Amino acid sequence: MKASPKTIAVLGAGVTGLCATLRLRELGHQVVLLEASDRVGGAVGTRVENGFLAEWGPNTLLESSSRITALIASLGLEGRRRVANPEMKHRYIVRSGKPVPLPLSPPAFLTSSLFSLKAKLRLLKEPFIAKAPADLEESLATFVERRLGKEVLDYAINPFVAGIYAGDPDSLSVRHAFPKLYALEQHHGSLIGGQIRGRRKVSREGEVSKVRAKLLSFDQGMQVLTDRLGEVVASSLQLASPIDRVEKTDGQWWVHGRQPLSVDAVLGAVPAHAMARMTFEDGPRIDMRWLEQIVHPPVASVVMGFDREQVRHPLDGFGMLIPKVESHHILGTIFSSSLFEHRAPQGCVTLSTYLGGMRQPELALLDAAAMDHLILRDLEALLGVQGRPKYVHRRIWPQAIPQYTVGYGTFLERFDAIEKHHPGLYFAGHFRNGISLGDSMLAGLDAAERMHQQLQST
Repeated sequence: MKASPKTIAVLGAGVTGLCATLRLRELGHQVVLLEASDRVGGAVGTRVENGFLAEWGPNTLLESSSRITALIASLGLEGRRRVANPEMKHRYIVRSGKPVPLPLSPPAFLTSSLFSLKAKLRLLKEPFIAKAPADLEESLATFVERRLGKEVLDYAINPFVAGIYAGDPDSLSVRHAFPKLYALEQHHGSLIGGQIRGRRKVSREGEVSKVRAKLLSFDQGMQVLTDRLGEVVASSLQLASPIDRVEKTDGQWWVHGRQPLSVDAVLGAVPAHAMARMTFEDGPRIDMRWLEQIVHPPVASVVMGFDREQVRHPLDGFGMLIPKVESHHILGTIFSSSLFEHRAPQGCVTLSTYLGGMRQPELALLDAAAMDHLILRDLEALLGVQGRPKYVHRRIWPQAIPQYTVGYGTFLERFDAIEKHHPGLYFAGHFRNGISLGDSMLAGLDAAERMHQQLQST
């Protein structure tokens, strides 16, 4: 016999909350989606001004799962989907003050000036290095230096981590921040050997190799996706609805915001630092203060528009990342108008630059004039940018990306324990399920399926 529909409150209309709400509704449940702000989308946002398009959150979506493809199609967005320019293949890494293309194939690696001969020879040892014990939790830096050497750490992994996490390899856990890297060593004993063998296997569960996955946006930027999700679930959505308390009384969950709401289950899909400020009770208070220990460094996102002749660099790639050892201020710059059309007026370009993170968090909190001075100084030195921008859009994230630091497994275990001991209370989001936009989409879909299965049995 089919279980009766449940009433569910989803807290947070970011990507995870939107996708969870969509799927729960498809599964027949009554859903109330509560969002504290006056808009949906969370960290996803796009601004179009004077012909310039600025993303204040994620710039792209990696189509790494067939479920992402299917979701985009179900939303009727296939016609608005845009694939990044395939000719823009270069990923530049700064070395000795100059952007150098990251080698993307073994022949390119052998001839690249990004790494010294010593570093290339050191890489040949990797298949013969013993794997670490499974119960040893290493930082990403320790793991990479042990297997690949210090130079690969400094000139490949360090800038990559700055671009993805705004993070520090010395503090990130390889097991939790880069689980596939950790699994390659554990399952194959070698990163190089594991990569070769992995490419021979058929993809499982609809996953697509990141090398082959398409990099996407939409005709008017990433907000097209979240706006459309908001439209589809509009009848469930309540904006300007902050939540301060969630409690269970006589077997029923109550969500306290603008007005008390009685539900069968609750999904917490707001950022960890926001959830730490809420009160959760099930008889005694559920201690959520430990969420404050999850590190969220500040990050500044600054999009600048220039006349094309102001920039000497060809901008023939995805962007540029800066290793810590190069001693610049910015973390990296995306060549936004090279990736997608209609990101800048004819004859202009847009550059999206990031500051702060774990490397220099104080830079994300500078005033606008000081911040622009540092950015323009680095862009002049590295890309040959001359003069002032004709357009600037700035977004400061005081608490940006959660850092999956060494010991992060303790936090994940606490989420599992709370869900086990307090039936009907669930959590999903980038604090638990991965930090990319695609991860957040899948986290919402997966949480909905998990809730549906468990609620059917109650």
